Amino acid sequence: MLRCKIAGVALLALLSVHGQAQELFVYNEPASNMPARSAGIRITNWIMGETGTNNINYHLLPEIMVGVNHNLMLHAEAFISNRTQSLKAEGGGLYAKYRIYTHDKMYHHFRMAVFARGSMNNSDIHQEEIQTNAHNTGYQLGLISTQLLHKTALSLTAYYEHDYNNYGGNELPANLADKALNFNFSSGHLFYPVHYKGYKQTNINVMVEAMSQLLPQNGKRFIDIAPSVQFIFNSQTRIDIGYRQELYSTMQRTAPNGLLVRVEHLLFNIF
Repeated sequence: MLRCKIAGVALLALLSVHGQAQELFVYNEPASNMPARSAGIRITNWIMGETGTNNINYHLLPEIMVGVNHNLMLHAEAFISNRTQSLKAEGGGLYAKYRIYTHDKMYHHFRMAVFARGSMNNSDIHQEEIQTNAHNTGYQLGLISTQLLHKTALSLTAYYEHDYNNYGGNELPANLADKALNFNFSSGHLFYPVHYKGYKQTNINVMVEAMSQLLPQNGKRFIDIAPSVQFIFNSQTRIDIGYRQELYSTMQRTAPNGLLVRVEHLLFNIF
């Protein structure tokens, strides 16, 4: 069964290479940054079905983004969820990405970036999966490599993740791992417009992304796949719609499957 599921991921990734895409992804950041001296507002909605119940886990992540220069980008976000049956602020995080390598040519380029994320959270720790972006207090350190081939984008992300006790007396249970290795793959294509005429044209990107996590302390892991569609209006406003589905897991996860809806708007040259 595992081999069949992994083969399915590989097939979807292979099919996606034949499409056309921009270097923008829904579930993972690319190695490129937002435009220098610009700012952005991003609102992410996670709507996830809770395992074993009829409950819906809703997470709202409002975010402010700043393109400091062509190499450095900074994000600040808040974590809000309905874990207590009503919307409640649970914490926040900071994210920084720095581009370390660029090789640009006509119609294609290769870029690499390093990134770090730090977060704090006061919610209860309710699963073995480590997720410092909205669930756990901790940090991430990682590397992104992205290849753009005309209108096709491929990206690999690898990062180390460490979590700690959450605030408010919500301690990490002694039987849970506190370290994780994450490996993600993203592939996307620009399907519309077929012929580019100007920045005001609406762009439609279709993507397939695979996310995996390994807990070295006990060998537990999971593999997810997430197809998505992305609309970009006037090269400034972006709408993402995706669905994340667990393919394989040996760890306990509260709500692995569900919908992502995101709206993002950029303000150019405001600094």
